[in-house]
Amino acid sequence: MSEESKPKKTAVRKVAAKATTAAAPKKRAAKTAAPEVEATPVAEVVVEAPVQQAPTKVAATGTIAAGRYLPATGRRKTAVANVRLFAGQGEIVVNKKPFKVYFSNSTLQNEALLAFKLTGLGGQYYFVATVAGGGIQAQAQAVRHGISKALSTLGDEVKRVLKKNGLLTRDDRKKERKKPGLRRARRAPQWAKR
Repeated sequence: MSEESKPKKTAVRKVAAKATTAAAPKKRAAKTAAPEVEATPVAEVVVEAPVQQAPTKVAATGTIAAGRYLPATGRRKTAVANVRLFAGQGEIVVNKKPFKVYFSNSTLQNEALLAFKLTGLGGQYYFVATVAGGGIQAQAQAVRHGISKALSTLGDEVKRVLKKNGLLTRDDRKKERKKPGLRRARRAPQWAKR
């Protein structure tokens, strides 16, 4: 530290000490004015939301021939989705049911189709998926992961958008196994003193 900065720190401490001693008599004498102390500005902390870009048309460099498909497997918790991505416009089918019947909740539909929304390739491709295991939420996320993996093979620009939004990363959080002597994975039995 330079010697110029040291006297400034001591001066600030003295001013703060004077302010605290001057504030103490204020309680005894109600009408005496306390000296004003300058408040130092506090730096603001900005927390950013997860990156989700507006839907943009991404040029897919790879193509899928007619009657052919791109296979991919998506996973989430214990759900596994086998996705077949076809070119063109067709009916989206999940477990031999129409997409909107299988995922009846609009939140689940948006979750599963997020990769199409971010890349802007929704009208150019459709898929057929077989999903097993897990709950309906995990299945929607497994379908999303499978679609993202299949779309990422179409070109570097598509892959870049999907990777930036975290859709290519397999979310490996699972329920932890129960341990012997415990009620759940970590929950211990209630302790009794006697």
